[in-house]
Amino acid sequence: MTGPHAVILGLVQGITEFLPISSSAHLILTSYLLGWEDQGLSFDIALHLGSMLALVVYLRKDIGSMMRGLSLRGSGDIESATQTSLAQALLVGTVPVALAGLTMLGFVESTSREPVLIATTSIVFGIGLLIADRKGTHERTLRTIGWRDGLLIGLGQALALIPGTSRAGITMTVALALGYKRAVAARFSFLLAIPVSALVAGKQLLDVRSGAGLAIDPSLFLIGFVVSGVSAYLAIGFLMTWVKRQDYSLFAAYRVVLGFVILVSVWR
Repeated sequence: MTGPHAVILGLVQGITEFLPISSSAHLILTSYLLGWEDQGLSFDIALHLGSMLALVVYLRKDIGSMMRGLSLRGSGDIESATQTSLAQALLVGTVPVALAGLTMLGFVESTSREPVLIATTSIVFGIGLLIADRKGTHERTLRTIGWRDGLLIGLGQALALIPGTSRAGITMTVALALGYKRAVAARFSFLLAIPVSALVAGKQLLDVRSGAGLAIDPSLFLIGFVVSGVSAYLAIGFLMTWVKRQDYSLFAAYRVVLGFVILVSVWR
């Protein structure tokens, strides 16, 4: 891997991580289509750290409100109760992906980074996003969220371990199906990404201590980290502005077209 490779992959990660179009699919496909050696999950994780930092910075006010609400827990304040319920939903929603990660990581690393699988999941879950967006009531806010919703969205999130599913896409799809407003679905998806990204970062630290995942020059990890962080921050702002005025049809259509393009390129 070279510096330009790291920059391109950082841009791909940052732009696609929080859009409902699958960052892992685009990272794998970028290397595949350009004839690069697969960068592997270790470099993917470095890029995820950059995008996670961007997410924390973007959602700093939401995180601060949740912390203040939790500190007032039991006071009878409505806002405190809302933030407590939100925190519980985020905690419960993180459990399924943590358990799935422990049992499926070997499969993900060894067998699931194939273009045909990515194309299939991109198409299937793209159609699912479109249906949920069209059929959802778009009435609910975060004030109505509870641990059951967090669990259902978290179960969907566990599927995102399969490349092409899109963590952002599947969590937004489930939230929309549960009747949440488009912007609310995106915001909860973003908040739910923080503990998941923290788990991924923890694994990366363990890998570093054990000597795993160090084949790439550390400076390239830094380049990918910075580029991913900056581009992710811009992409988050774009999506939050978009879903306040538009629906998810553009992203669903993109996923379906992308899936068919991949299939054609593989089978030609």
